[in-house]
Amino acid sequence: MKKVLIVLFVVVSFLAEAQVVTPAASTAAMVSTVVGLTEVKVEYSRPKAKGRKIFGEGAAFVRPYGVLWRTGANAGTVVTFSDNVKFGGVDVPKGSYLLLTMPGATDWGVILYKDISMGGNTDLYDKSKDQANVTVKAQKLTEKVETMTIDIADLSEDGKTANLQIAWENTSVKVPITVDFDAKVMKSIEANTKVGYNNLFQAATYYYDNGKDMKQALTWTNEALAAYPKDSPAPYWMLLQKAKIQKALGDKAGAMATSMASKAAAESQKNMDYVKLNDELMKGLK
Repeated sequence: MKKVLIVLFVVVSFLAEAQVVTPAASTAAMVSTVVGLTEVKVEYSRPKAKGRKIFGEGAAFVRPYGVLWRTGANAGTVVTFSDNVKFGGVDVPKGSYLLLTMPGATDWGVILYKDISMGGNTDLYDKSKDQANVTVKAQKLTEKVETMTIDIADLSEDGKTANLQIAWENTSVKVPITVDFDAKVMKSIEANTKVGYNNLFQAATYYYDNGKDMKQALTWTNEALAAYPKDSPAPYWMLLQKAKIQKALGDKAGAMATSMASKAAAESQKNMDYVKLNDELMKGLK
């Protein structure tokens, strides 16, 4: 009897542990991008078209117009922001949200939903829990997207904007995301410009690039140059930045002298790119 029990235990254990593993019908995916200083992350499941009609009017379509959609498959799509952002122009505090949509022929409603515990069960939707509810235009794609795709696209050169893009079948929608990193940078500048020539130079460059106080930018640049190791070759990149700041302050003579010093240092260190940059700056000073 004891042997029979042992055999039964082994069989039951094997049946409990053995599972057939097959590919998921809708694969899990994650996209993460830093916009400015803010991480934007999307976790979702990607359904496939499989020859079906996806967006349209009526029950013949997988995602009928005017019907709330979990925007993906399985447990719902979660969007996370590491800092406060504007989503479609609406203020959104940092945190995680469900991404819900209401497809339409020309316009889509796009919702960030505060209660992520709802998951993919849109029957539990409560409008009062919307953090943002915006309307965006739908665009027709020339090439078919077989597997639904969410991306963080169209990052701006200044790092302040991007688009959250949803694409499936022949439809694409984009929601603008705007970040504000100035306050964070200013706090970092305040904390780190007390020591270190490189921090001083980065702070001065940020002020120049963003049109802030040029006098303060010049002060930091001079302090950075004064703190630069005296036994090292002249920092032609710092000198060029100083010349740009001097030009912005209207000091053409000072900018010319500084640019000439930068060019000489760049020539001695065989950096012809900076030689050219200084030539271009001096040309504009004449």
